[in-house]
Amino acid sequence: MSFLSVSEALERVIDGIEPRDAEIVKLGHAAHRVLAQDLTARLTQPPFDASAMDGYAVKAEDIRSCPASLTVIGEAAAGHGFSGVLEKTQAVRIFTGAPVPEDADTVVIQEVTDRRDDIVTIIESADAGAYVRPRGYDFHEGDVLLKSGTRLNARTLSLAAAMDYADLKVTARPKVAILATGDELVYPGESREPHQIVSSTPYGLAMLIEAAGGVAQLLGIAVDTAESLKEGISRAADADILVTIGGASVGDHDLVQDVLRKEGLSLDFWKIAMRPGKPLMYGRLGQKRCLGLPGNPVSALICGRIFLYPLVRKMAGDLQTDIPETELPLEVDISANGPREHFMRAELITDSRGRQTVAPLPDQDSSLLATLARADLLVVRPPHGPALSAGTLVPVMTLDF
Repeated sequence: MSFLSVSEALERVIDGIEPRDAEIVKLGHAAHRVLAQDLTARLTQPPFDASAMDGYAVKAEDIRSCPASLTVIGEAAAGHGFSGVLEKTQAVRIFTGAPVPEDADTVVIQEVTDRRDDIVTIIESADAGAYVRPRGYDFHEGDVLLKSGTRLNARTLSLAAAMDYADLKVTARPKVAILATGDELVYPGESREPHQIVSSTPYGLAMLIEAAGGVAQLLGIAVDTAESLKEGISRAADADILVTIGGASVGDHDLVQDVLRKEGLSLDFWKIAMRPGKPLMYGRLGQKRCLGLPGNPVSALICGRIFLYPLVRKMAGDLQTDIPETELPLEVDISANGPREHFMRAELITDSRGRQTVAPLPDQDSSLLATLARADLLVVRPPHGPALSAGTLVPVMTLDF
């Protein structure tokens, strides 16, 4: 089987993915969820002409010539309007957010007034409409303000609340089961033999999955036997995606692919032209998507960023599944690239003038989690890319998990 390019492999991974069914959740539980409906404003905001500042509500015609002395006949505060009638040469003390009296058309800020008992002197004139937020200034009832497929963040969730939604229809979160494999693995904090290592990748992947909008299920560690792998896979029966870590190649101890095939896996591919992460497996087990990640933790996490993250996002109903890229200048010279697309861990450097450059870290070995933890970005090198000098713009990817 020939190696696929990263872009072709990603296209296959997310091909045909449909969002999960919708469900209704309370507003307070909708953070980072994806809307499964357009949201239409249920009210007009603000629902009345509102004061933008503390001051005095007046008729603009009364303050065309200043200074002008007006009689204060009442007060309007947020939640408490003025119900009287404003006559000529009269004013109402008003506070930010309060309804502007019906007969007033202007708010004069208190900084340009002088009040003595019930008489306020307006020192500076103001145009009609000054410091008045008109009814519907933000939005009107019936306006479609949030579209289906929008991921809810602090800003959009606040807007949904302002539109008078207590419950929201959102896409159900996909369930992603994670199975680590290998006789050499033990759990963090567990006693281990000299030949064993701590299983770390599942915890990073779980956080990535949650950030993408999914629910992670840690299935534990399967040892290198067909029986253990089969039992671990069986515990992912209700998952939308099964992620395995390690054992997806074709060595004597790499059993994952064989066991999954016997369970009915329809294999799509298992090698891609990527560094790190060449031994990536992908296929379908019935309706379940299966992604076999490399055993090296850095390879697994970077493959997770590039393939699992957009897969979960699309299944969660998010419309934005493309790998975000931008360009930054190199801080240092870098050598020519080999035959595989290389995702180099790199640091973002900001100088005293705020100018940003990117510096690939010196050791790019796929086992070095400490190096990955230091990285801010991935520099993306095309296959057979030439050597580049400092200052050259290069595409970079965020590491937002």
